[in-house]
Amino acid sequence: MSIRVMLVDDQVLLRTGFRMVLAAQPDMEVVAEAGDGVEALQALRSTAVDVVLMDVRMPKLDGVETTRRICSDANPPKVLILTTFDLDEYAFSGLKAGASGFMLKDVPPAELLAAIRAVHSGDAVVAPSTTRRLLDRFAPMLPGTAGQPQHKELERLTDREREVMVLVAQGLSNGEIAARLVLSEATVKTHVGRILTKLGLRDRVQVVVLAYETGLVRAGGGGGDAPEGVRPWLAWRA
Repeated sequence: MSIRVMLVDDQVLLRTGFRMVLAAQPDMEVVAEAGDGVEALQALRSTAVDVVLMDVRMPKLDGVETTRRICSDANPPKVLILTTFDLDEYAFSGLKAGASGFMLKDVPPAELLAAIRAVHSGDAVVAPSTTRRLLDRFAPMLPGTAGQPQHKELERLTDREREVMVLVAQGLSNGEIAARLVLSEATVKTHVGRILTKLGLRDRVQVVVLAYETGLVRAGGGGGDAPEGVRPWLAWRA
């Protein structure tokens, strides 16, 4: 079955370009388009969609709020935020709203297609290093993130799970966490799965967001550098 994609962007030319790229793929189909968030929500009432490519800056209803409303529904489509990254402080808010990832608007076609397929399969399309840099830059600007005490929900975790959560938030992959804690990669994957289940989180992106919000990890410090050299579109697998 084809991946059903909706394009949400107020720039018609940009939507046209994306549509041409996706139409050439045997496993993808553009089933809906919208020029703003209001149109997108209306279209989703009558059209089955698997992945939404979501612009951030739009009239009437922006991409962050549209994403929040989409992801609050039962069995929502995956949302992939499109951002200029260096200039757009809304990327973090988009992830917090429920997006499965974010990427540059001028991404090469092959990377865009790879990201759509990854999101559709359940992966989070955010590189650990990109996540760390974005959070370091913007988390202090978000309401409720600075100086906030750790939430009681973290008490559900074992000491080892909290340790793994910190390393996930610092941008380490499962293999790197395994090496750091002298564990097998399969054991780390099990810990990550339990963290997601206990905290009711969808993916590793939400683990990172919660770790910063609760003060378990703080922007600008607390735990070393994220791995470098990872492409921003790379699917971050659990």
